[in-house]
Amino acid sequence: MSIVELHQLTKRYKNNRGIEDVSFSIEEEEIFGFIGPNGAGKSTTIRTLLNLIFPTSGRASIFGKDIVRDSKEIRQHIGYLPSEVHYYDDMKVIDLLSYSGQFHRNFNEDKMKKLAKRLDLDITRKIEDLSFGNRKKVGIVQALLHEPKLIILDEPTSGLDPLMQHHFFELLREEQHRGATIFFSSHILSEVQKMCDRVAIIKEGRLVKVESIESLTKNRVKNITLTFEKENPSAVDLEGIVKQEVKGRDIKLLYSGDIHPLLDQLSSLPLEDVVIEEPSLEEVFMHYYENEGGEEK
Repeated sequence: MSIVELHQLTKRYKNNRGIEDVSFSIEEEEIFGFIGPNGAGKSTTIRTLLNLIFPTSGRASIFGKDIVRDSKEIRQHIGYLPSEVHYYDDMKVIDLLSYSGQFHRNFNEDKMKKLAKRLDLDITRKIEDLSFGNRKKVGIVQALLHEPKLIILDEPTSGLDPLMQHHFFELLREEQHRGATIFFSSHILSEVQKMCDRVAIIKEGRLVKVESIESLTKNRVKNITLTFEKENPSAVDLEGIVKQEVKGRDIKLLYSGDIHPLLDQLSSLPLEDVVIEEPSLEEVFMHYYENEGGEEK
């Protein structure tokens, strides 16, 4: 059963890029990733779905209901965490969360307090006294306190330290097991790969591809930096190297092949250091797509 469905959803602005003909669906109890660089259209898509801004054309539904006509009813069952949270600075956290909870029929005060405790959030403090990370925790509690059927998260981990990110991901798994569907928007590829079942990739306002994490992982490339003992090393010749750049003692590779033959060859080279890391999303896009129109490479 599809919880969210978008059909050629479009939002245009006069001077700024919006989104164009975005179509995908999210299934019940799925953790669905939405990835792309900053400015790609992720937040615009989310705000349009929430009816915070009106679509120019196309349509979308949540729980089978129209996002514009039935927005008030839909919001009763949605938990939303924006990329940036802004609250009344002179309110205490407990007062803010209790006030927010009153807008929902399923507000559970005990769950609110348990969530705050798990996130190490002091609900007796005023908003103005909180760090950016603690304000983000307030947003997380606010998004989950009414046991929503659909949880929409826009860059949810910004401001959270690694330990809190771990606790947050645990909470999301628990919400999924409870029966919630999760729409996880991020520009951090590793988070999406860790949490999501499928992903939609958006670039410059247009949907580039929707695929499973398994497929994304299979096709993922690596950034590899080789530091040699001497200057101006010879180029590395191996199938799977998309591009390489020599600079001083370093060779930087974009590599899409099997890692084992690469490691076998590297073991015979006069190396001082090797760094293997994930590429940026832009590099993934360059690997997947050759043409501006988004045709698969």
